[in-house]
Amino acid sequence: MAFNFQVFKTRALTAIVFAVVMLAGLLWNHWSFFVLFSIIHFGCWWEYLKLTEKIHNTAFHIYTKLGLMLMGYGFMLGICHPLFQIGAYSLKDSIALPVSGAGFAILVMGIFQKDQVKLKAFGMALTGLIYISFSWGLMLDIYGFAMDSIHGHQVYPYAVPVTFEESQRYMPWLLPVVIIVSIWINDTMAYIVGSLIGRTPLTKISPKKTWEGTIGGIILTVGIAFLIPLLFDKIEVEPVVALIVAAVTAISGTFGDLFESKLKRMAGVKDSGSLLPGHGGFLDRFDSLLFAIPVAWIVLKPCLFGPC
Repeated sequence: MAFNFQVFKTRALTAIVFAVVMLAGLLWNHWSFFVLFSIIHFGCWWEYLKLTEKIHNTAFHIYTKLGLMLMGYGFMLGICHPLFQIGAYSLKDSIALPVSGAGFAILVMGIFQKDQVKLKAFGMALTGLIYISFSWGLMLDIYGFAMDSIHGHQVYPYAVPVTFEESQRYMPWLLPVVIIVSIWINDTMAYIVGSLIGRTPLTKISPKKTWEGTIGGIILTVGIAFLIPLLFDKIEVEPVVALIVAAVTAISGTFGDLFESKLKRMAGVKDSGSLLPGHGGFLDRFDSLLFAIPVAWIVLKPCLFGPC
């Protein structure tokens, strides 16, 4: 295939902008982190509902879509860490339920706007609560309990905003970044290894993926992750735990990628969206994370607050 400079330029510029936005949201403070994943949450939901409509050849009323997304957002807030609070009101205890209730009311209004509701399509849409909202809620929780692991159980003055300087000093963003970077490393290494020595197709869902690339990506991800606790002495994670997190993140992330590929194949589309020219949409960028975050949470939480 001939090199297309215009395509390369578009992809490169998009990747740079994407990286800058991600880094700013991840590293600035807990509110930038929260806003970043709130935007990602709604973006993933919108694309997931569009895929659901295409798969089941139906169309949801706009109220139905907004209701589902708000219900999901309330669910996400109900899972997130108490670190995220406004004054004396935590999003988890004070905001989550009203948001979910508002979403449910709008959802009911949307259902009654349609003469007929396809139950299979509606059932698939509801699974977004687990597929999308649950995972991003756990990501917010990981940020919070990373702070707890540094200060002790909830001794940090949560009512005081985390400044940029405090964020860099305590680095509560490091655990989420480790998970994200592990996914990116695995994707990149799997592509490189697969391109060089890949011969055996992994699955018909994604014909370009090979067993050699998948295994090579996991091995290289684990090797690189081993260095992270050695480079950052403030992270309360032993190297062996970093190895486990990297391994389970890479493996579960591969399943997340295949799951979204299956959805796109069923919907008959190449990309879930067009937000990022040359790179696809929200689900295309974060499909692996949606599966990897719950697994990483299960591994990390007991290791930070007890013997592992």
